[in-house]
Amino acid sequence: MHRLSVFAGRFFATRPLVAKALARWGHILLPLVLIALGLLILIEGGAFGL
Repeated sequence: MHRLSVFAGRFFATRPLVAKALARWGHILLPLVLIALGLLILIEGGAFGL
């Protein structure tokens, strides 16, 4: 699974359109993705008692 995610990341990052978007919006997208991932981990881990 790890190799697939590395391959997918490299594949998308080397696409000119995606690379251009990441260069322009990466400083906004990365924190949003990390916050969403953190929330998902907390919710699925039962941290909020849901």
